[in-house]
Amino acid sequence: MTEGTPWKHTVRFALPVLAGSFLQQLYNTADTIIIGRFAGEASMSAVGTTVSLIFMFTAIAMGISTGNGVVVAQYFGAKKEGQMREAASTGILLLLALGAAAAVLGFLISRPVFTVVLDVPKSILETTIVYFRIYSVGLLFQFGYNIFSSILRGVGDSAATLYFLLISSAANIALDLLFVGGFGWGAAGAAAATDISQAISFVAAYFYMIRKYPVFRFRPKELVWNSGQAVQTVKIGSPIAIQLVIVSMGLTLIIRAANGFGQTMTASYTVGQRIEMYINLPSHAFQSTLATYTGQNIGAGRMDRVKTGFRQTYCISLVMTIIISACIWIFAANICNAFDLSTAAAEYCVKHLRGISVCNLILSAYIPFFGLFQGANHPGVPAVVACTALSIRVIVTYLFRYSDFFGYTIIWWNGLFGFSVALVITWIYYLSGRWMRNSSVMMNPD
Repeated sequence: MTEGTPWKHTVRFALPVLAGSFLQQLYNTADTIIIGRFAGEASMSAVGTTVSLIFMFTAIAMGISTGNGVVVAQYFGAKKEGQMREAASTGILLLLALGAAAAVLGFLISRPVFTVVLDVPKSILETTIVYFRIYSVGLLFQFGYNIFSSILRGVGDSAATLYFLLISSAANIALDLLFVGGFGWGAAGAAAATDISQAISFVAAYFYMIRKYPVFRFRPKELVWNSGQAVQTVKIGSPIAIQLVIVSMGLTLIIRAANGFGQTMTASYTVGQRIEMYINLPSHAFQSTLATYTGQNIGAGRMDRVKTGFRQTYCISLVMTIIISACIWIFAANICNAFDLSTAAAEYCVKHLRGISVCNLILSAYIPFFGLFQGANHPGVPAVVACTALSIRVIVTYLFRYSDFFGYTIIWWNGLFGFSVALVITWIYYLSGRWMRNSSVMMNPD
């Protein structure tokens, strides 16, 4: 991505990422629809309640693996193959260790988190705990898949992740229909289906990587640990992970507020969360793309391409989000009907979808900047901005949830406040030019 027309490179890179993310959300949505239709609204609510805690673990996997991907991308751009191989090896060891720890931790903390922190209604508490404990088993595969995908993106191969997710999505939906629809295992069956599909992604990504890229063909004894590169990976990745973890914690508090309005609102919020992910697909896909694009061009010393590529990519991302948001506003009622919600839950859900289709336009106007800052070795800025936005969202949710003007609708309209402040901060930092400072500093291989 260091030569040629910038926007063509970023679009070519982003489209597989976007398609892969779409597939991932599609099977998450199918998962919710299947559970709702075959296991009932209570089981669907139980699964939806786990989203924030699942996102917390996913945040760690995504953050640290993204950090390693940026390190790999910079070495790739600088044509330092030996150091790139060591960076990949270090990332694999780090993420597998974190994945194993996450699986154990997830199992242990499930009951206190869902009982005390999230205040899950007693009618769905045990189902929620069972679902999450089974889901936790697959965290090792999820962490492993993320590091393989990040390494591949670091060398410019984003198309591969699409193939892996296509396979795992098909497997997940088929297993959902078998375990939930056929065997009647309910939420537990859905969790098992997810674990198996994640294992399939993990295996597929590993074998693809070692077959196509000999430089990453590690035998167990060839996996080496480079402390300097591990520190650089964590230095870049931890602000990303912390940002996502804090977002997860904030969403947990918002879910708690939603749960306070009863199981009907919980069911509606579950659907709203699923659909919100579709609105954000372009901005997050181009964020990931810009992190790799920026890292490679900084490694090659092409700051001029960084600026041009960002401007072009930003415009493309924003236009795509506007189109998706318009579709969700128009077809909100049809979308809610697909989940077989009760009449009351469907009424909440239509309002929710139309609210987020407006709020998330503001989000999409600053998220691509995060990729630029991360690739330029300024990962702390996105973390601060995201945490600020989330803090404001949580505060206004609890201030206005029982007010005459907003009432329960603040559950989704809180984005107007948080996202607007984040947009202003992001643009100020970008226009200041401070993100270009120290952007050319390369990693010390020692």
